[in-house]
Amino acid sequence: MPSPAEILEGLASIAHRAFPVAAGWHLVLLAALVAWLAGVRPTRRLTGALLAMPFLSVGFLAFVSGNPFNGAAFVALSAVLVLLSLRFARASALVAADWSSALGWAMVVFAWVYPHFLDDWPAITYLIGAPMGVVPCPTLSLVVGVSMLFRGIEGRVWSLIVGGAGLVYGLVGAVVLGVRLDLGLVAGSATLLALVLRPGSALQGSEETTSRASMQQRNPVE
Repeated sequence: MPSPAEILEGLASIAHRAFPVAAGWHLVLLAALVAWLAGVRPTRRLTGALLAMPFLSVGFLAFVSGNPFNGAAFVALSAVLVLLSLRFARASALVAADWSSALGWAMVVFAWVYPHFLDDWPAITYLIGAPMGVVPCPTLSLVVGVSMLFRGIEGRVWSLIVGGAGLVYGLVGAVVLGVRLDLGLVAGSATLLALVLRPGSALQGSEETTSRASMQQRNPVE
């Protein structure tokens, strides 16, 4: 089994070599934000399928970089989320109108500028190519954040899978690998799990949310 130092070296190598991939994911996220501000409202089904794609990217890069464990874990995670999203409603995904949305945005920003693995490069590189969609923790931060923004997208199962994966990888990063920055992922994932497990949780695909989607959103994109 590789040592923590070897694991960190491997992740740093992926972050450097796959910088163009990370920059591409930043452009994708920026395009999604612009589309949202322009009034495009994707369905929950499409949102779930799209959110699984960064995990597939992480898994593929892990395989080609000689890390079969992360490769298998993230390809499997992507496949599970795609299959799960096929059961989602065609109603528009809605941003939560409470404090959880603020934490969701914070997690997305954290993923966007994740300041690790490129510390030998100029700070500006974090804005355009932090390893989101390339290494596990910032990618999980992104999906956890968007899941909180969209009230778990479609209920408990999605949030439990995403939050559980984020909690495990965040703890491994912070405790085993010594990347204290990953405590942010731990906090966000734990909050998502706490919200979805509490009685009367709002992070569920409820009839109320579906009704609001039909009344407030027009032309959902699938």
